Amino acid sequence: MNRLRTILLLAGVLLVAAAIAGVAQPRLGRSATPSAGTVITVTGDGTVDATPDRASFNFGVTTRGATAAEALSRNNSEARRIIDALKEAGIDASEIQTTQVSLWPQTSSNGNTITGYQASNSVQVTAGLGRSGALVDAAVRAGANNVDGPSLDTADKSSLYGEALKKAVADAKVKAQAIADGAGLTLGTLVKVEEGGNAAPPVPMFAADKAAVSVPIEAGTQQIQASVTVTYSAT
Repeated sequence: MNRLRTILLLAGVLLVAAAIAGVAQPRLGRSATPSAGTVITVTGDGTVDATPDRASFNFGVTTRGATAAEALSRNNSEARRIIDALKEAGIDASEIQTTQVSLWPQTSSNGNTITGYQASNSVQVTAGLGRSGALVDAAVRAGANNVDGPSLDTADKSSLYGEALKKAVADAKVKAQAIADGAGLTLGTLVKVEEGGNAAPPVPMFAADKAAVSVPIEAGTQQIQASVTVTYSAT
């Protein structure tokens, strides 16, 4: 009987010791999972004003004829005159591009009889803004009876967009700092930055600048826009 009591007593002591050891070393058998850090994500916007220095026009001619061949032949001759006039005005062949050639029948008022044919040809021309008015004059004198434009652009758009991106990043940092201050946090390092999208189309601002000598073409101002999404760490 005494021996049995001794065995039971020893077993109890061992159980108590094991329990104490488990309390003293709670990390045994567990893996530590760090909590995610605080981050601040904002979108920044940047804008750069630019004065357009390029202009694009579509010059077209429409002719009529009793037959399709006659209408098209007349149109070919007129279109060639316009192209030659543009080249004589100093436009390189690489800046002249045909954008449309079309031919369609004309019918009587009831739509039952073909009364003739109409042909059309259009070319797009891109040149420096200062020459655009003279080009319109040259094309019209050569026979153009359709003029569409101008579409204004800036030759150095890539570098201007780069400047807009820099301003967007700076704008994002100001916003992130304001959020951190409002939340009682300390703004940390830049974790991630992504371009917010492709270059936005230039936004025209109609404050006139310079006019061409002949047909008045006002340059105005365009805005090159960019945006970025930026993430900062915070503590």
